[in-house]
Amino acid sequence: MIHNHTSIPALEKRYRANLINSLGGFKSLVLIGTRHESGAENLATFSSLFHLGADPALCGIIVRPTQPGINTLHNIQQQKQYTINHVRPAFYREAHQCSAKYLPGESEFEATGLHPYYVNSIHAPFVEESHIRFACETEKIIPIELNETTLVIGRIIYVEVPDEWVGADGFIDLEKANTVTCSGLDSYHTTSRLARLSYAKPDRPVTDLP
Repeated sequence: MIHNHTSIPALEKRYRANLINSLGGFKSLVLIGTRHESGAENLATFSSLFHLGADPALCGIIVRPTQPGINTLHNIQQQKQYTINHVRPAFYREAHQCSAKYLPGESEFEATGLHPYYVNSIHAPFVEESHIRFACETEKIIPIELNETTLVIGRIIYVEVPDEWVGADGFIDLEKANTVTCSGLDSYHTTSRLARLSYAKPDRPVTDLP
């Protein structure tokens, strides 16, 4: 199969969406929890989370075009806080269901049977079933006119990870944590590590880390 700049736009819409979405390989799978100013809770499936830097601790998400009203982007814009929750095999089907287009104000927590969990200093809901979860405060929101998506940059302000999955050097063992990843629009995966390698330098070979 070979496509170019003229044949890609001509592909059937759903085929093109599956092809381009899976082309980039495996992606992070997370549930983003937000809360409307009225108190209504929202939970959305995202596969666009990416690392921006550790000092300061920043991450980004891409929000697809949405209609005005109660949704993840609106809640982030208004409330300035949101939670990011890893998905485990025990509830990946419920996480997938959170991508459905529920009515404004309808809670995905209630619709899927997942449970909100609150920390005193964070007003957005975490997912109780998630074992790795963190919260962000909005730093910058950048509209992307090219395809009407939105880049949200957040500062990480709170982290919860079970001690047994965090190494002495701060490395989180996502395989032990059983974190689920995804590819394309609807394919979910667990992982198998090949190796963890030493910091690469031009004057020494890489070695396996424990």
